Amino acid sequence: MLQFFSKYKFFLVVLAVLSVIIISAIYSVLKPTEILPVYQPSEVNAELVDSTLHYKKKYHTIADFSLKNQNGETITQADYNDKIYVADFFFTTCQTICPVMTGHMVEIQEALKNDSDVLLLSHTVQPEVDTVAQLKKYAIEKGVDDRKWNLVTGDKKQIYDLARKSYLAAKDAPYSPYELIHTENFVLVDTEKRIRGFYDGTLPEDIERLLHDIAVLKKETSN
Repeated sequence: MLQFFSKYKFFLVVLAVLSVIIISAIYSVLKPTEILPVYQPSEVNAELVDSTLHYKKKYHTIADFSLKNQNGETITQADYNDKIYVADFFFTTCQTICPVMTGHMVEIQEALKNDSDVLLLSHTVQPEVDTVAQLKKYAIEKGVDDRKWNLVTGDKKQIYDLARKSYLAAKDAPYSPYELIHTENFVLVDTEKRIRGFYDGTLPEDIERLLHDIAVLKKETSN
């Protein structure tokens, strides 16, 4: 037996290498390409969605908007054209989940700082407090990169509608008009303004999943 292996050693090694290559090639052909879902209002927790959209099952996209960022610049949907972006809702004086969420958004910013295809967008839910000057102060304190991340303020109803009718990411506070109970949700939006993922902005494992999904989405976009 040893003599047989010695005689055909080279042949067996080549056969083994070829087998590995063939098996790998077959696996890669058969393995399905990872594709993220496209979320519709009817698939999301009803508490986070305006009642007019509870039964909407297709064609949902982020609505047009016009808000002011931390530098007093007008930010619209055009600034996010052909971009993948991560959106959330916060307020600068929040002492509960917001500091953790902002810290994780900073991590995302740093992980993708050289990737011009991905941007960030944070909306204040207290525009009456979070003026442009307040947002600028907060941005400096937290290390916000103005080229990549807009903190925006503006008309309260518009922000309310964006949260509940576009991003499907905040609870209604029924005791007062246009008041929101913001959540820990980070929302992944693709280049066609569709929602492709929801993530708990307070959980490190969800931030890892978000970064993975951004890579998946970039592959889909490039194809």
